Amino acid sequence: MTPLGWVEVVAGVAIVLATFYDLFHSVVLPRPSINRFVLVRFLFRGLWGLWRWIGGRIRTPATRESWLAVFGPAGVILIFVLWAVAFLLGYALVLDGFRSQIRPPLAGIGDSLYFSATTIVPLSYGDFVPEGWAPRLTIIFESATGVGIAALVITLLFSLYQSFQEREELVVTLDALAGAPPSGLQILERAAADRGLRPELVKTFDDWRKWSAAVLESHLAYPILVYFRSSHDNEAWLNSFGAVMDAATLTYTTLDEDEVGSAKLMLTVGDHLVEDLAWYLRYARSTDPHVDREEFDEAYARLKAAGFKCRPVEQAWSDFSRFRAKYAAQLSQMAHFLAIPEAEWIGDRSYVPHADGRGGHVQRRKKTPV
Repeated sequence: MTPLGWVEVVAGVAIVLATFYDLFHSVVLPRPSINRFVLVRFLFRGLWGLWRWIGGRIRTPATRESWLAVFGPAGVILIFVLWAVAFLLGYALVLDGFRSQIRPPLAGIGDSLYFSATTIVPLSYGDFVPEGWAPRLTIIFESATGVGIAALVITLLFSLYQSFQEREELVVTLDALAGAPPSGLQILERAAADRGLRPELVKTFDDWRKWSAAVLESHLAYPILVYFRSSHDNEAWLNSFGAVMDAATLTYTTLDEDEVGSAKLMLTVGDHLVEDLAWYLRYARSTDPHVDREEFDEAYARLKAAGFKCRPVEQAWSDFSRFRAKYAAQLSQMAHFLAIPEAEWIGDRSYVPHADGRGGHVQRRKKTPV
């Protein structure tokens, strides 16, 4: 072997080992990892930025949502294609380094890429035959890698779609209480309007507490699930979760009712989910509850009108703003990042221009009901 051949072998082995490491931590290991192969993750997020930019220029809402919904499933295929290409290139470099031990000898990197591609699929036609022990071992390992990737694709797809379906079940059933798009205040008002629904409120908090724990495990282990969008109009898993968090926060901080205990448990697990997702997406904490005092006063009045017993308004506002600040900003950033349409539970709190009647523009703040 020539010195250049040894360089190719070392480079090829490094690429194969790095790809195996990333594949193991991303798919096989069922927990989040901060040491994943940076190139794939940053490339994936960059592609989502481009995909979202194109979607933002589609005027028809249904067409835009259909376009954005394709990214998640397509991203799964893209990730495996990238890994397969990395393996193909790594093994091709190794084979090219051992070209003198293959008959007929490989003419160059082009033949090595072809030999590697027909091995990893596998579709080898026998036009190249390894004679030395090193290229023979390389062919064996590459063939096993191809079979392993195919098995992982099938297994991961079943796991992802099972997690997606389990996530969406509660999102769909929440319509009965929260409406579509969902609202945390509406959950409480509908429960108060029908006394028979009051036990359902506790069950809703308990079900969504378990939902939060399940999403915490699945979406951190396989972050691609974050990009899978809900398939029904006016629904998004992030909006539904935010509505339940708002309902739990209002119950725990503002109401003086029996549902306070279950609401507190929901907030504990829900805050954990938001914190970990924000950690993965690198979002900073904020002390802004994303609700103005006049909005809270309006919600407070509506709760009293619905028949709820409420705590003193000043103490309720202080506690509500403190608890809502734990999740509101992060969920708002996630909604913006995922291009999810605004819902009543939270909205864009930024300043937007509007005409002032003199041809100029002034700044006003958007308001969104709790």
